[in-house]
Amino acid sequence: MKLQLALDLVNIPEAIELVSEVQESIDIVEIGTPIINSEGHAAVREMKKAFPHLTVLADVKIMDAAGYEVSQASAAGADIVTILGAAEDSSIRGAVEEAKKQGKEILVDMIAVKDIETRAKEVDALGADYICVHTGYDLQAEGKDSFADLRTIKNVVKQAKTAIAGGIKLETLPQAIEAKPDLIVVGGGITTKENKKAAAKEIKDLINQG
Repeated sequence: MKLQLALDLVNIPEAIELVSEVQESIDIVEIGTPIINSEGHAAVREMKKAFPHLTVLADVKIMDAAGYEVSQASAAGADIVTILGAAEDSSIRGAVEEAKKQGKEILVDMIAVKDIETRAKEVDALGADYICVHTGYDLQAEGKDSFADLRTIKNVVKQAKTAIAGGIKLETLPQAIEAKPDLIVVGGGITTKENKKAAAKEIKDLINQG
């Protein structure tokens, strides 16, 4: 079970400073959509340059022109690139093909997908490396969580690894661990803490015990 740190509401220097504090406890660093929207792929490039030993995920949430988008993120140094589960099958197929060419991986983000079970089966058959259940900020505010969705996809997925994202912190971590995903994504549960290093270590230790 790996730990992915989601960086959303920071600029490049802040992101690098934050990762330097927690790098011993994380496996993957996610350059979140808000950073990519404001800083572009420079954020991916700078992060990979600063921490070549870490896996870098570019959360570009591709919806179209997938092959091209994957090639751009890959050229910037991303090891994993995200595409939306709501994208067309042809887009997901194109993303997977390009990622294979580049020796990279594709994570399919299931945010806003209504029929999780059916789409997870389809996306798995299209060759996704990871399928991620994701409760977005807006739904988190309404009290929604992803644990039931994670159990659903774990029951139907045959090849892809599974991931969970959205509002996971120390208090909800045991539920996430219990569902046994391959990847747990934590953002504010680390980035909003005063002692980020200690928070990341505590979360990683719990995951390792799970």
